[in-house]
Amino acid sequence: MISKLDLYRVFCTVGKSESFSKAAKDLYMSQPAVSQAIMQLEKDLDTRLFNRTPKGVSLTNEGSLLFEYVNSAINLIDVGEGKILEFKNLTMGELRIGVGDTISKYFLLPYLETFHNRYPNIKFKIVNGTTFEICSILKSGEVDIAICNLPIADPAFELKSCINVQDIFVCGEKYKPILSKRLSFQELVKLPLIFLEPNSNSRKYVEDYILSKGIKIAPEFELGSHDLLLEFAKINLGIACVTKEFSQEYLNRGILYELQLIEDIPMRNIGVCFLKNVPLSRASTKFVEIIENRQSRMGM
Repeated sequence: MISKLDLYRVFCTVGKSESFSKAAKDLYMSQPAVSQAIMQLEKDLDTRLFNRTPKGVSLTNEGSLLFEYVNSAINLIDVGEGKILEFKNLTMGELRIGVGDTISKYFLLPYLETFHNRYPNIKFKIVNGTTFEICSILKSGEVDIAICNLPIADPAFELKSCINVQDIFVCGEKYKPILSKRLSFQELVKLPLIFLEPNSNSRKYVEDYILSKGIKIAPEFELGSHDLLLEFAKINLGIACVTKEFSQEYLNRGILYELQLIEDIPMRNIGVCFLKNVPLSRASTKFVEIIENRQSRMGM
């Protein structure tokens, strides 16, 4: 007799593939068996979960709501089963990390290299996104840990600060005359500003701080990557808000110039984030230890 968990696995597979026949192939089941499983689940819940059409199936509103929770639960179950396999001295397994592109490039790479040299049989799965996006997939069980911009105010997460970073404003040659004096926030916001997109955690941090001074920003450009901020400033499209530690090449080579502010933005952190109530996999634990040990040696 098919269990309720099996019914939900069939439900998730059909929801992802939007096809009974494709789901049947993925599950190594017959199409009638898949159809029967969905009918059984709909009967048990007294709710229609799929719209049937000649071209396939699609989730109903009720089905979409259920899918969100069931898919997260099944992912967490799969994670739990996977953790059992990882107790073989890290000779097999996968380390799944959620991280933004910029942090990947400027912070994460050395730790990935060190971990891979020590545990070459552990595979990496790197999922990119904004801090908000990777925290969401961390909750769903799709990644083990997240490396992201702090602060994060969520009681479900354990946070370990790794490195302090400074948000600064930079400009190209066209705006060099404004470097002659320190600027107030009131003067700064009158300039054409270049910021990351609004759902970026680092953008929100800077924006909220300036807003706490009673000043609202209205950027001329809102971009999806830190590297683009630097490039837009380089061609004199405005004043870019960037992370100083990730902009050193441009500053050291004199491609961009740091504006001097009367009041600096307070430093913030980049850190490791994971679920409090879900034990870390052995691979994740070792990876976090590598980060902590290196930061300790660097005096951070």
